Parts: sequence; C-alpha cells; structure tokens
Amino acid sequence: MKIQRRRFVQAAGVGAILGLSGCSSQRPSENADNSSGGNQSGGGQSDDGRSDGNGGNGQQQLTLATTTSTYDTGLLDELNPMFEAQFDARIKTIPQGTGAAIETGATGDADVILVHARGAEDEFLQQGHGVNRRDVMFNDFVIVGPEDDPAGIEGLQSATEAFSTIADAESTFVSRGDDSGTNKKELLVWEAAGVEPGGQWYRAVGKGMGDTLNQASQSSGYTIADRGTYLSMEDEVDLVIHVQGPLQDGPVILKNPYGVIPVNPAQHDNVNYELAMAYVGFLTSPEGQEAIDGYTANDSQLFFPNALSEEPQFGQYVPQGYSAEGSQSLSRRDKQYLYWVDRQVPADYQIDSPPHQP
Repeated sequence: MKIQRRRFVQAAGVGAILGLSGCSSQRPSENADNSSGGNQSGGGQSDDGRSDGNGGNGQQQLTLATTTSTYDTGLLDELNPMFEAQFDARIKTIPQGTGAAIETGATGDADVILVHARGAEDEFLQQGHGVNRRDVMFNDFVIVGPEDDPAGIEGLQSATEAFSTIADAESTFVSRGDDSGTNKKELLVWEAAGVEPGGQWYRAVGKGMGDTLNQASQSSGYTIADRGTYLSMEDEVDLVIHVQGPLQDGPVILKNPYGVIPVNPAQHDNVNYELAMAYVGFLTSPEGQEAIDGYTANDSQLFFPNALSEEPQFGQYVPQGYSAEGSQSLSRRDKQYLYWVDRQVPADYQIDSPPHQP
C-alpha cells in the first residue's frame, strides 16, 4: 500500500481553533507524548486511568472513541499528532464499530466520538449523551466483490438491485455484523431491497472493515465497504468495485457522512469536555479540514471535508426528529450530501484503477 500524506503549513493558531470550538482549553505542561501514531495495538488502550483527565507526564488526556475506518485508513495518524502537539495533550484512541463507539460515549468512557451513522448519532443526541455535534467529512460506500462477478451485479445503478441479485444468486456475502456504521448501512440497503439475508451464503463475521475485506477476498465473496478503507487496502485484496457510491454518480443511499460529538458533561462529570471541544474545533478548523482534504492512499483522496461553509448548515447540530418538516428531513440530508459532492469532489475524481469491465 502506498500512502501519501501532504504536508501543510499550519494556518490556524491555537486561539483560532478554540474560537471555532467555542471554548477555552488548559495546557498544563510541555513535552507532548504522541500516543496516536501507528502503535495503537489493542484498540489504543493505555494503562493510565481517566478519572483526572490526564495522561502521562502531567499532560491532559483525551479519550476518542471512533469508527474503525478513521483508524484503518491511517487518517488519525495524520490528524491526532497535530492536535497533540498544539495542545500538549495525549489522545487515547479506541477504534470500534460505530455502534460500540457510541455506547462507549454513552457510558462516559470516552470524551468525544467520531462516527458515521447519522441515525444512531441522532439517538445519541436525543438521549442527552452528546452535545454540539459537527459535520467533519464524508466519502461514500461501495459494493465490492471478486473480479469475475459470479452474481452479475457489474453495471447496476441501484444498490438495492445489486443486493437482491446477490441474494437471488446465493453468492457469498460477507457482512461485518458488528453494529458498525457500515453494518447499519448494509442492513438499511437490505431493508430497502425487501430482502432478509440469511443462509449459508450470508456470513456475518463480527469484525472490522479491514478484516471483513480480507475475508470477502479469501472467500471470493461480496461486501459493502466505505470507499476510504477499500482504497487504502486495494492492493491487498482481490476485490473490485462493482457498484459505485454517489462520489461517482452512484445511488445516494450509499452516502457516508462523518460527525464528531463531545460527550455531555452534564451526564458524565468525569469527561474532559474542554479538551473534547478543542478537538472538535481542530477537526473543523481550516487547518484540520485542509489536512483531511490532503490525505491520500494509493494516489486517491479518501475523505472530503465538509465542516466549513459560507452558508448556514443547521442540520448538522440537531437530530432529525427536531426538524420542523419531520419525515422530509432525510430527503434534505440527501440533497445536502449531494451538494457536498458537487462542491468538494473533483469532476475527474476516480479510484486509481479503472472500473472493471464485464
């Protein structure tokens, strides 16, 4: 895997970042211990506790629960050291499926969550577990499978039709089965297709995206993947994209926006709320957004920033149920997503390898 990470001049100072997050932050010591690099084995767990909000050497510690895609793609290895250096802080990263990450936040075992399942995020907000949600970035989901395409889904323009075709052919489909954002999206597509998957052809593995892609490759099966993780592993698996997402004019049901949410300090007084808000401010600052925009793998951009806009984007702050138009809000979110695609994704954007031709 060839990963290129563009270096940027730091355009926003600490004061600017804090201004964007709407808070102040303490910086108690020097000598940052960058713990968010490539040595996050075992889910980034550390031996020190969270009760005092500090890491080693008197530094503040931020506990981040996040979806595996931000971890597996290496994006956090780019972003987190930048934050740690600026705030003399240490980030303890817990990569999980989105469902598990949200639960970690709900129990107060994380200070902030970075996830990608807007319906579950809305429930998190409605239950009072999180506050001050912000959009951060987006990409999309793709349906991948073996190059010989035994189910014959190549060229289909509908994700639901592709899933129905796989089910009818009883071709192997590998599901994450872990309540992650990807798994939630997969189940949404099955539901929209009117199919209840099951039987020997449907394999729920309970694993992260990287492991799921490997198992699909080994079993010559299909799966749904976020584009970022697939692109970062493209050279390691024998899978090709058969159905594109909306980044390449595919169905909008395969949209994949990411949000960051601090855990509510009114429910959990042990959380480091100020540092969580500083992290939100960093991710959504011009500097953080530029770093996201510049991060590539296999010569392809993995994520597209969407936190900054000249026009108000009130929908990012409140759950769908708080919308005045109720059931129509999902349609507005689809339109908002396609607006991001039109504005942020280059017209000539494509993955490194050309689409498979039947």
